[in-house]
Amino acid sequence: MSGTDWQTDLRARGYRLTPQRQLVLQAVDVLGHATPDDILTEVRRTASGVNISTVYRTLDLLEELQLVSHAHLGHGAPTYHLADRLQHMHLVCRDCDKVTETDVSIAAPFVESLRASHGFETDVKHFAIFGRCADCSGTTENRRDDAT
Repeated sequence: MSGTDWQTDLRARGYRLTPQRQLVLQAVDVLGHATPDDILTEVRRTASGVNISTVYRTLDLLEELQLVSHAHLGHGAPTYHLADRLQHMHLVCRDCDKVTETDVSIAAPFVESLRASHGFETDVKHFAIFGRCADCSGTTENRRDDAT
């Protein structure tokens, strides 16, 4: 997504692409999944006067306008990414903190089961599944083999 697309998207919704909005969008784009603190650090590389409350207000607006989306990948702050990316869930490794994206369609049977059993509509794009990535589980398997 380019700055021109952001400008068009914001104008279509009755907003301007202010320098702060552009910097926050660019930071989210560059960083991929990023906390507000990560975004602030990136924004301050070019605009040292921006503060954390500006970042939070901007992220709130951009999420309301469906330009960014957030997910909770642990106990800390939410992470933000551009909303135009494919809908995805997050697989979070408890050992190395690696985040892997997977298409939400993989959860379709689970989502349908919740709908059928409970009438519950699930928003799996905010969903994070915690476990161990292939690298970490493979490393542990090798260590077990070496120990025996």
